[in-house]
Amino acid sequence: MLLEKLSNLPAVSGDEGAVREVIVEQLQGLPLEWRIDSMGNLLVRKGAGARRAMLAAHMDEVGLIVVSIEKSGQLKFRTVGGIDSRVLVSKRVLLGPERIPGVIGAKAIHLQKAAERKKPLELDQLYIDMGAKNKEEAEKHLSIGAYGSFDTVCVPFGDGYCRGKAFDDRAGCAVILELLREKNGLSFDAAFTVQEEVGLRGAQVAAYSLQPQLALAVEATAAADTPGTKAERSATVLGQGPAISFMDRTLIADRTILKGLIGAAEKAGLPFQLRRTTAGGTDAGAIALSRAGVKAGVVAVPCRYLHAPCGVLKKSDLGHTLSLVRAWLETIA
Repeated sequence: MLLEKLSNLPAVSGDEGAVREVIVEQLQGLPLEWRIDSMGNLLVRKGAGARRAMLAAHMDEVGLIVVSIEKSGQLKFRTVGGIDSRVLVSKRVLLGPERIPGVIGAKAIHLQKAAERKKPLELDQLYIDMGAKNKEEAEKHLSIGAYGSFDTVCVPFGDGYCRGKAFDDRAGCAVILELLREKNGLSFDAAFTVQEEVGLRGAQVAAYSLQPQLALAVEATAAADTPGTKAERSATVLGQGPAISFMDRTLIADRTILKGLIGAAEKAGLPFQLRRTTAGGTDAGAIALSRAGVKAGVVAVPCRYLHAPCGVLKKSDLGHTLSLVRAWLETIA
């Protein structure tokens, strides 16, 4: 499964090379034009016709970066992108280009004072243990600035579900890559972008270069169909199809694209849902402000436990997202 292959790769913001290399491998032998820009975005052109549309998915994931190596050999770190520090303790990580195994540690509960146990652990209280006996030993293997990604393997489980890391946004990358590999006769530009999780940086550069008339960010978005969440507060629900955004923190979706996505889904008989919260942002926000402006929208695969060491999605939602994006492209061809 393509998603599994992409999910397992380490690609924290600013270090997207592993994902980019695999996508390029998948493009070999196809009648496509592609290039890598100065930011590291992978830009691909499909079809011989006029290209009105740009599809964008970001290659980067949230992760960690080493900021200090202590005398003990343990590593202090900061997060890259938005991660809740409360989910980090005891998680396994892979460090640097050699993917050195480590585990995120903290003071054991047995050693904490009563007042400490009442508060969630903060980032400054955590460290990474890589099994080094001292600072000198640790420095033989990595240095300050080394990236850390979660040591999570993507696997199918349950009734049509998949668990793994970095579904945000390897799910979107998988959808666009499948469309590029298909013999579907469509003409569009694709941007596999960098550094989305730290400010939508790659998308801004990619859109300036490609100059699209229309743009669609293909994303993963938060599902809130978990116990204790009221139905009206559930942003999206797994198994109910791709989520179409009408607004988020960075974008008010172009109404033409919004109606086009809904119309394409209804005509094709595809399930879909409207994303019911307006928090967060996507590459579409940066693309919309490129040059003189671009009409932009967002379609996303619902995912539980976003920006955490392990997420969950429904494979049928991924397939229906692919079908919806294809159907929308056919309406604007």
